[in-house]
Amino acid sequence: MAEGLPGLAWLRATDEGRAWLDRLDRLVTRCVEEWSLTPGEPYRSATVSMTLPVQLPDRSPAVLKVQFPHRESTHEAAALVRWKGVGAVRLLAHAPSRGALLLERCHPGTPLSAEAPERALPVMTGLVRRLSVRAAPPFTSLGDEAAHWATQLPQRWQRAGRPFERALLDKAVGLLSELPAGQGPQVLIHQDLHGDNVLAAGRQPWLAIDPKPIVGELEFAAAPIVRSTELGDGPRNAWRRLDRLVDDLGLNAERARGWAFAQTLAWSFADDRVLDHNVAMARWLIDRPR
Repeated sequence: MAEGLPGLAWLRATDEGRAWLDRLDRLVTRCVEEWSLTPGEPYRSATVSMTLPVQLPDRSPAVLKVQFPHRESTHEAAALVRWKGVGAVRLLAHAPSRGALLLERCHPGTPLSAEAPERALPVMTGLVRRLSVRAAPPFTSLGDEAAHWATQLPQRWQRAGRPFERALLDKAVGLLSELPAGQGPQVLIHQDLHGDNVLAAGRQPWLAIDPKPIVGELEFAAAPIVRSTELGDGPRNAWRRLDRLVDDLGLNAERARGWAFAQTLAWSFADDRVLDHNVAMARWLIDRPR
C-alpha cells in the first residue's frame, strides 16, 4: 500500500523510515481489524503518515491515520482530546503503540487554501481563538522547543553547507534564546496551522487537522499563518498577515514577529536540504517593506 504513495518515499533514506514502511501495511491491517473498519484508497497527499478514508461499523465516515514517529506530532491525540472538537477534528479512537488515530472525516473536506486570502485569513484568526486553550502536560513547552531549535539550527546549517548568511542564523539563535523568558500566559497552540491543514466541514464550517501541538504564549500562534503563502506570497503579504493577526488577537507585535522569524528559519530544513522559501520568508520578516 505504501509503495503507491510517492510522498512517503523519502522515508527509505533512513533505517528507521524503512523499518516503519516495511511494517506499515501490517499496522493498517491491525487497525482495520480491531476497529471493524471498511477501508478506502489512501490519500495520495501523505508525506509523514498514511491516511485513508474508512467506514465505521455503522457505515459512518471516518479517517484512519497511521503516523511515522516524530517528536512534533507525539501528542496529537492529546491535543485533539483537549480541543473536544471545537475548531479541530474529533478523535474517535487511538492506538498509541501503532501510532494510529481514528478521526472524524471532514465533508466536503475542501482545504482553506482554495479560498481567497481575504476570506481565509479571518477563518485562521477565529481558529486560533478557539484552539488557544489552557493546557498542562504532556505537551511540549515552547521554551523547551525553542532551546531544541537553538541547538539544532547551527548544526543543520553546517550540514547543509551554510546555505544562507551567518547573520541570519545568529539572529534566529539569539531570538530563540531570548524570547522564552518573557512569555505571556501559556496556551495550547497548533504550530502548523496553514491553509492545507484546515478543511471545510459540516459540523463546523472549518476544522483544523494535523496539529503539531505546543504550549506557549499566544504570540507564537501567528507564526504558521504569517508563513502561509497560500494566503498571498511576498513580503508585503506576509507583513499584512502579521499586522492583521496582531490587531485581531491583541498580540505584542515584536514578539509575534520574532517568533514567526525564528520558527520559520528553524523549520527551513527538510533533512539536510534547505527550504529556500522559508529562508526568504525569514528575510522578509527582518524589516518592513517600504
